[in-house]
Amino acid sequence: MALLNILRYPDPRLHKVAKPVTEFGERLDKLVADMAETMYEAPGVGLAATQIDVHERLITIDITETKDDLMVFVNPEIVWASEEKQVYDEGCLSVPGVYDGVERPARIKVRAVDQHNKPFEIEADGLLAVCIQHEMDHLMGKVFVEYLSPLKRNRIKTKLLKEERSGRRA
Repeated sequence: MALLNILRYPDPRLHKVAKPVTEFGERLDKLVADMAETMYEAPGVGLAATQIDVHERLITIDITETKDDLMVFVNPEIVWASEEKQVYDEGCLSVPGVYDGVERPARIKVRAVDQHNKPFEIEADGLLAVCIQHEMDHLMGKVFVEYLSPLKRNRIKTKLLKEERSGRRA
């Protein structure tokens, strides 16, 4: 396994739309293992392949305290979302040190396949629903700060660019 480099906002590669995964096997297994290791080490609760400059529809998630329940979603799609919304304070490994409220559907149903191309469907609410939607946004080239006001977004962009120029990382 290997730790992967996580792209930082406002890197333009974060805005590329991911393509469906079409090949399953060793390469995908290694990518999933590397993404999981990177996510746990960061530390984070979710990671989309887009964030490591792999533009395929793949996300890893583990919202447990014990970090022992890795979920892998290949080619995920939301097939149902509740009308009820919730605001959750979100953070992102690509936007280190920044947390802000984002409104999303409170409950969702997701259809995907696992890394062995086995189909599954899950219903999610709470943190899991937020995390799935957040990571799926990455696959569409969207970063959570795009839900914020232009003023907040520009402040975040300026702060992160300044940190990068000075060689500091949050």
